[in-house]
Amino acid sequence: MAKQKSVSASLPFAVKRKAVPYEFVLEALDSVSPETRPMFGCTAIYVGDKIVGVLRDKRDETTQDDGMWLATTIEHHESLRRDFPHMRSIRVLGKDVTGWQILPADAPHFEESALLACEFIVAGDPRIGKVPASRRVSAKPAAHRRKARKKHD
Repeated sequence: MAKQKSVSASLPFAVKRKAVPYEFVLEALDSVSPETRPMFGCTAIYVGDKIVGVLRDKRDETTQDDGMWLATTIEHHESLRRDFPHMRSIRVLGKDVTGWQILPADAPHFEESALLACEFIVAGDPRIGKVPASRRVSAKPAAHRRKARKKHD
């Protein structure tokens, strides 16, 4: 039987994606059918219309921010920190505190913490997950949105 060439091998312009880091996270989320998308050299995880996290494993000078990033909001930090004592803000984002938080890969019990976060996501915990601005439904009527778009064209 002849070996089939992969599509990316036959297309010189095709971009080969990096392997997804921490695949056990996606396996733990399998029951809620997660989708992944590349995002800033990382892997973004979506469940339904929400981004719930990002998996990052760059192993460069910013390795302290490798791990599982959680999409949350500042008002949930305190309660999440009770469940995840090693959770902190992401340093590469350049702000002291952001809505995004990280379960660092180099922290003790990283896998257990990431799996607990997955349990929360599967259970629909409202503390984890955000609807990205590009997916939010505008409060403006459709006709008004069309007029606004035409002005910019």
